[in-house]
Amino acid sequence: MEKKINLETWPRKAQYELFKTIDYPHFNICANVDITKFYAHIKSKTLSFYTTMIYVTTKVANEIPEFRYRMRADEIIEHDLINPSFTIMTQPEVFSFCSVPFSNDLSIFTRSALDKIQKLQGAVNLEDEQNRDDQLYITSIPWVTFTSLTHPINIKSVDTIPRIAFGKYFKENGFIKMPLSVQVNHVVMDGVHVGKYFERLQEMLDRPDSYC
Repeated sequence: MEKKINLETWPRKAQYELFKTIDYPHFNICANVDITKFYAHIKSKTLSFYTTMIYVTTKVANEIPEFRYRMRADEIIEHDLINPSFTIMTQPEVFSFCSVPFSNDLSIFTRSALDKIQKLQGAVNLEDEQNRDDQLYITSIPWVTFTSLTHPINIKSVDTIPRIAFGKYFKENGFIKMPLSVQVNHVVMDGVHVGKYFERLQEMLDRPDSYC
């Protein structure tokens, strides 16, 4: 389901009017998150690190309305739920897209994700429901502890789908940390909303026993 945002009463109307005129209104914030408790917990539960991180990053995005906002023509709509579309390796050094319906129940989501990943093995799929905008794009770069990252964007069309990426985790002063990048369109949100995302994400990473 979706609903239209009333632009006349939207507090961000001025920001929306400004950034929709800019050729490249996207911005990216990258920071290290502490996954010490999260890592230990999922390992003790023998859960998939990747699919559980996808669950957490998507759950947090769904909790923040601006991450569910999308621009269509001259309108802003809000989805009641967005679903992850993420990259997976399906052949040696070749990735594919994989879309899975989101569920607040981790076990249901994990089962759906692992089933879809298995079905796509050996294939090259770059057209996996890419005509939808009720999605959150997620990727992992586990070979690099990156400090910045930029996603490809088609500037010839309006794209307000957020993009999340996480990299190679590392140890620092007894903690396990991981770089995480959030790229969004300034048309639908500002730095404060990305800040809320990082705050809520860290809360969930610190309390893995609350959902798994």
